[in-house]
Amino acid sequence: MRPERGGRITSLRLDGEELLDQGIGVDQPTANGFVEGGAWGWDEMVPNVEPTETLPDHGEAWRLPWRVTRAAGIELAMQCRGRLLPWELVRSIYLREALIAIYTYRNIGAQPHLAYWCAHPLFRFEPGMEISVPGRLGDLADGTSAKVFLARGSTDRATLRWRSGPAIEMSWDPALTPYVGIWACNGDLGGYRQIAIEPATGGNDRPDPSAPPPLLAPGERLQWWLQIRAL
Repeated sequence: MRPERGGRITSLRLDGEELLDQGIGVDQPTANGFVEGGAWGWDEMVPNVEPTETLPDHGEAWRLPWRVTRAAGIELAMQCRGRLLPWELVRSIYLREALIAIYTYRNIGAQPHLAYWCAHPLFRFEPGMEISVPGRLGDLADGTSAKVFLARGSTDRATLRWRSGPAIEMSWDPALTPYVGIWACNGDLGGYRQIAIEPATGGNDRPDPSAPPPLLAPGERLQWWLQIRAL
């Protein structure tokens, strides 16, 4: 992990094999856009994904430094605070039989706001790999990309199985993170090859009142979890 680089998880290995996309050699967190900044590894999207009139591309969290608050044995916890909106996110990762990430979001402002978060783990994409969601994303043509959104609360897990051998299951609580997007890229955007399973607290890749995340009062907290286990 790199706390100074948006809290990014840069590597996740299973039996020695790298699962996360390692990018195309771009690493510039001060860039205006997420892709030009280097779209690889695992980031947290807060407080948006799609840019708005007031919020930048893929949010603030990936471009801000995080602070390590606990590093002991199987646990590593990091914290980040927003500058454009008054949010605070703590991510605690535990490595046991599986990787378990517990998130705590807090409204640190004086007014209520919609607490939007989206997971953004960019796994390696292999043409023909098994992806247990609708859309036949494993069959993407070379040089293309696609994103699909699942029906709200329709699933609590997804599996990825690479032709090279490893397989994982990613799971979450659909009562807490009911919105899920799936992003796949097979050589588009300059050559990225990645697949992302993206549970979120709200819909439409932003704090959208038509598919709203929870509205938190000042000082109020929201907590949820994410698990990745080997198959």
